[in-house]
Order: sequence, then structure tokens, then C-alpha cells
Amino acid sequence: MNQELITENPMRTIKIERVVLSCAAVGADLEKSVKLLEILSKGKPQRVASTKRIPDFGVRPGLEVGTNITLRGETAIHLLKRLLGAVENTLKKKQISENHFSFGIHEYIEIPGIEYQREIGIRGLSITVVFSRPGLRVKRKKIKAGKVSHKQSIPAEEIINYMEENFATKFK
Repeated sequence: MNQELITENPMRTIKIERVVLSCAAVGADLEKSVKLLEILSKGKPQRVASTKRIPDFGVRPGLEVGTNITLRGETAIHLLKRLLGAVENTLKKKQISENHFSFGIHEYIEIPGIEYQREIGIRGLSITVVFSRPGLRVKRKKIKAGKVSHKQSIPAEEIINYMEENFATKFK
């Protein structure tokens, strides 16, 4: 009788933890990428500096090679719906990994509601959506951090089901 009242374990529920937008660029193109992420997210993106030397590409330690911004909560979910509209709400199964999925947009003008900006030009960006379950804080906390079972990770099949139910996303 009590078994019937318990429908689902609340510790097994999935939620979107964060959405990360990123652009890679150097020099003047980096400024354009920063403006693009500011327009999309209405926040201030951070710049990413290289830690390695890659002479073939002219990369040296300390050179700013990109920009990204992390969004959480309702703003992340609303923006994700718009970004999925740019790819016709369709993703490939190979874009999904354990605990997250990523996709790219070739030109930002494909995003619904965004108009072409002359000072930015044509730029693309990458989007990563990270999922989590309740209880992951135990692993991440600084004092008395604990171990979390591998059962807390989210397999690709559960991510696919979540996206199909909540965002009506199609998968190839």
C-alpha cells in the first residue's frame, strides 16, 4: 500500500545545471565575439587565455583565445529554447555525452529574434548544456567533500528522454 504512494525517487530527477556559450577568436575578432555573447546573454562574458604554446597557430601562453559565459536558472532555459530554434530543435545522438550535450551554431543570425549586427559580422558559437541530479553538491563542496556513486551520472538515454519531454527536441 505504501509502495503505491511512492511514485518516483526525488534524488533521481534531472535538471539543467548550466548552459555555457563560447566563441573562439583572437584580437579584433575576440571583441566581436564578446559583443555577440553580451547581446545573447545580457551578461558580461569572461575571456579565456591560453596556457600552452602552439607555434603552428601562433598561440603563446597568456594570449586571449576565446570568450565564454555561463548561464543558470530560468534565463538559461529561456535562452536554450531560442538556441535550439536555430538548429530546428534537432540534435544528433553523437552530440550527447554523459551528463551533458553540445552543439554549434554556424551563424548567430539563425537564432530566432536576433538581427544582423554590422559591427559583429558573421560569427558562430558553441553551446554546452550540463545536467545534474540532486546530491552532487556532496562531491563539490570544499569542506568534508564526499564520494558520489557513478549511479548519479546521467546517461545519454536519460538526456534524450528529458529533452524530448521538456523541449520537444528530435534526435537523428
